[in-house]
Amino acid sequence: MDVEKHQELSTRTKNFALRIIRMADALPRTRAGTVIGHQILRSATSVAANYRAAGRARSKAEFIAKIGIVIEEADGLCFGSNYLVEGNILPTTKLEGLLTEARQLLAIFSASGRTAKK
Repeated sequence: MDVEKHQELSTRTKNFALRIIRMADALPRTRAGTVIGHQILRSATSVAANYRAAGRARSKAEFIAKIGIVIEEADGLCFGSNYLVEGNILPTTKLEGLLTEARQLLAIFSASGRTAKK
């Protein structure tokens, strides 16, 4: 991946994590809101941090390992976000943009991981 594309994705993952931080702070202070918010918050910040680390990988194997973590966390983020909707904690309309971005990032990193393994 070229440097410009990596920088664009680094910025995108960081901005996404910041959006999740704001969303998590706006969740109701119920037990479910707190637990799910914490899970989603950790996943979003992990996506950003591990993608940044993948860009600094010293080997192809290290890159593949870091991208694997990014994929797992992005998938966990999508999974946890579904609880917010299905548990009636937040309406779908409030999460649509975040869910779309989470799914797009997951698709991008999954493709990157598959390409790196070839």
